[in-house]
Amino acid sequence: MNDADWDELRSQCAALESGAQLLTPLSERPFRVQTTAEDRIVVRFADSTEERPLWREQFGVFDERLEDQGMAVDDLQPGVEPYATVLTLSDSYAVADDAIVRDDDATGGESPFLVSAADARTPPERLHDDALLLAHLVEYLNVDDHDALESLDTDALTDYYVLASDVQRGADGVRATARDELLERLGPDQELHGRFGTVRRTTRTRRRPKDDETVLAALDERGIPREWVLGVDPDKLDVVLSVTDLEEDAVFDTDEDVYVQKIGVDEDEKYSRLQGLADRIDELADAEGEALTDDLEALEDRLEEALTAG
Repeated sequence: MNDADWDELRSQCAALESGAQLLTPLSERPFRVQTTAEDRIVVRFADSTEERPLWREQFGVFDERLEDQGMAVDDLQPGVEPYATVLTLSDSYAVADDAIVRDDDATGGESPFLVSAADARTPPERLHDDALLLAHLVEYLNVDDHDALESLDTDALTDYYVLASDVQRGADGVRATARDELLERLGPDQELHGRFGTVRRTTRTRRRPKDDETVLAALDERGIPREWVLGVDPDKLDVVLSVTDLEEDAVFDTDEDVYVQKIGVDEDEKYSRLQGLADRIDELADAEGEALTDDLEALEDRLEEALTAG
């Protein structure tokens, strides 16, 4: 690989959006470019925190192979995959017909193995970002009771609902993950205490009927009339309705439940807004920001005292 191609590849790596990830073509291992140097590009894998240098010399070997012919993605060896991924960032290579080929019309910085920073976020990171957006919106709208909600315009109320829904969904996912880990650490009737609360291992029993044959045999064995437990099966009724002229209202009472359904989320707009908040926070790194930091530290001290006293 000549100096011009190497310098261009390093430039594309350096220009990657902060937080963006790359994926190895076959194993789909996510990694990020950490640094670039005269003789290497250092990457870090997200699934193991392994750092690995990708040597310029090896890029040269791969480059020579592609000079003569493309390389099918399916033929890539595990050790070659990250080289192939990074090389597709160059303006001299592209992926066509499931093969990496030399292409002088390729667009630098674009790759089918590139994941944007917004899409690369983990579930806890997404929850953090959604919660930050919701907290900012609550503060901006000054929502503190039902009357305040009634005064909101429709767009603001919609955003309020969507963000609250996203936070709830994200929190449920994070809570489920934490629950599974806590169950590994909790013994029977044991309690674990954190700064903000206490949890305990609890067992809840749920029952479900055995299959019909087993249940009816048990009833017959004890002389219990089957009619005592036999009834109308809603699933079987649905089948009857679909194959006969029986009308639904003859066998079903219908109640209508009206609710709000979230049918779409503009993740790009959310991420753009989040970046705007991050930029504003950076601008607070002056005297005003220092004052804000002092206020936050004082608040933390008061919370600590309250928790200790409690």
